[in-house]
Amino acid sequence: MPYEDDDGPAQAGPALFASVPDAVYRLDRGGRFTYLNAAAETLLERRAEELLGRVALECFPEARGSLVEENYREVLADGHPRMFEYFSPTLDRWYEVRVLPDPSGGLAIFFRDVDAHRRTDEQRDAQLLDLAAVLEALPSATVLVDGNGRILSANRAWTANGELLRSSSIVPGGVGDDYLASMSHGLSRKDHDAISDGLGKLWAGAGNGPTAAFEHEYSAQLGARVSWFQLQAANVASSSRIVVTHVDITERVRGEQALAWQAAHDDLTGLPNRTALLRSIAGALSGGADGEAALLVLDLDAFKTINDSLGHELGDALLRQVGTRLTEQVRPGDVVGRLGGDQFLVIARRCEAPEAAALAFRLQTSFSLPFTASGISVPLSASIGVAVSRRDQCDAHQLLSDADAAMFAAKGSGRDRVHLFSPVLREAARWRLEVATRLREDAIDQLVVHYQPIVRLDTGEVEGVEALVRWQHPERGLLPPDSFLSVAEETGQVIPITRWLLRETTRRAAEWSAQGLKLRMSVNVSARHFSAETLVRDVRVALRDSGLPPDQLILELTETSLAEDPTRAEDQLTVLRSFGVRVAIDDFGTGWSSLAQLFALPIGTLKIDRSLLTAAERAGAGETGAVLTAIVGLTTTLGIKSVAEGVETVEHLKMVREAGCDLAQGWLLGQAMPAAEVPGWVRGVQEAGGDLCALAMARELGREVVAESR
Repeated sequence: MPYEDDDGPAQAGPALFASVPDAVYRLDRGGRFTYLNAAAETLLERRAEELLGRVALECFPEARGSLVEENYREVLADGHPRMFEYFSPTLDRWYEVRVLPDPSGGLAIFFRDVDAHRRTDEQRDAQLLDLAAVLEALPSATVLVDGNGRILSANRAWTANGELLRSSSIVPGGVGDDYLASMSHGLSRKDHDAISDGLGKLWAGAGNGPTAAFEHEYSAQLGARVSWFQLQAANVASSSRIVVTHVDITERVRGEQALAWQAAHDDLTGLPNRTALLRSIAGALSGGADGEAALLVLDLDAFKTINDSLGHELGDALLRQVGTRLTEQVRPGDVVGRLGGDQFLVIARRCEAPEAAALAFRLQTSFSLPFTASGISVPLSASIGVAVSRRDQCDAHQLLSDADAAMFAAKGSGRDRVHLFSPVLREAARWRLEVATRLREDAIDQLVVHYQPIVRLDTGEVEGVEALVRWQHPERGLLPPDSFLSVAEETGQVIPITRWLLRETTRRAAEWSAQGLKLRMSVNVSARHFSAETLVRDVRVALRDSGLPPDQLILELTETSLAEDPTRAEDQLTVLRSFGVRVAIDDFGTGWSSLAQLFALPIGTLKIDRSLLTAAERAGAGETGAVLTAIVGLTTTLGIKSVAEGVETVEHLKMVREAGCDLAQGWLLGQAMPAAEVPGWVRGVQEAGGDLCALAMARELGREVVAESR
């Protein structure tokens, strides 16, 4: 290119440089200005007349020893172009400078003002450093990602997580690596796609409005364990960069999982609880053609006795063993759970009635081996109800209710039974529900008491009455006790019923006594009253309010109910006996208690169940009454009165008299009657001589004569 040198003007240089947009000046070998274009005059803030012919370092002394002088000398020395950025202290600006060798031996310098760009970069770098410092201080793994998806900065926590990945032979992502590629390690495809899509939307909207954000929870394999994170990503204002934070929520998730597990499982046994079982039943019933399922409800027999006598800790250990044993006995795929208390449930999928029955009997047989806890061998049995779904059945609650009804039927048939559901049981279940509901509401106001005479066998005198509660149901009429008292026992409503009965009967007995009829009042009491520990108080209150002498009240309890909690029963009965109340054992011969344990209680009367009369009646000649005689002999030896129940025929009456019983009751001697009829009936007996036994035998003999005459 022609230019002006020391010896003369350049041939074409100035005209050409004048059209260049950059600032341009030329220096000769001695460093003097030989040319400046208009742009150079503007950037150097000097007119050409002030600079031409003068040494550049003298005009701009601050350049001495700087990059400017250094680069000038280097280009003059080796003839290679140089490019650098230079900050002019005098002009307080940054310039981009290119120094080229000139054919004349001097230098051609092209430079431009890059101050704004340089300061923007510095500001950006400063912001980046500040942001990196902030990210470093965050406890969660955090990275700064640029618009191309590259990691610009990563904090300590991210690096630490990377070390965990290395322990599993996974190369972690670092500064300069692709963020999404780094995140593919240990993540499911679904989570990775969700993160990729979320970040893509952030990049697409970068700089187009308010700062956007994206969140996603995911799990990842870090080292030997699975960890959970909440990814939180947000745009950096006015840039394409994104800050991505990975908050470790492992403890929270594990806590939620633990709570979810607890919500669906029984704390004691670890088996599915009622809520989870209902879900499993619904799932089994929704299987279309394979949706047939069987439910087996198991209720442990007399477990309350074991719990109360041996302690709840041992009882809990037994429940855990029952759960384990059931789990070992069922088919693969069957579900074993605990409904609560001493009830368990087995859900058998794709199981028809014959197979369900076989499974129930197998489970029943598994109880033949005793359970052992704390060194104590405990025999257990279970009543099992079985219900099999229909093809079109989809109501989990109804199927469970059916199995429950079958279990109640098994329970009612005796211990250790299996019962299959039938539609008639559903009506029984509905009735139990109605009874339970009505007993909690207004049923007590509908209860009435009938009284059956109890007669002395030596004189035929009416000694007392037994109170028998009835329910005057508004729709069903007068209901016997066996239609509702079992439900009252289950629900605990038997306690307020008995409390009402004590008040009612003691009041009646006191009224009759005031009329000259001294009849001992026998009242049945539930074992539930012992557990509630209110029996003594309730009896005292009833006697106090009525004014009935304590020795005129007899409390009747079944031997089975006493055997359920003998210690607690003995304590309360002893207190009652101490202030004169008499105690009778009802239905003797139907229970399973130890005689030694039974007669250790403070009892005064033993009521022999009618089943023994029936058995004696069926016995062969010469054996009639032998069992009765033995029982009565035992009571006489112990100083206990004996009462024969269910005397319905003249043969029964002769039998119990020959056996030596003290008292008797039954249809032959008098049926239960309303309270209003009792005084007149007793007076009628007295007016007829007072020997009810003789009157009953004469009445029956008269009937036989009439029948023969026909």
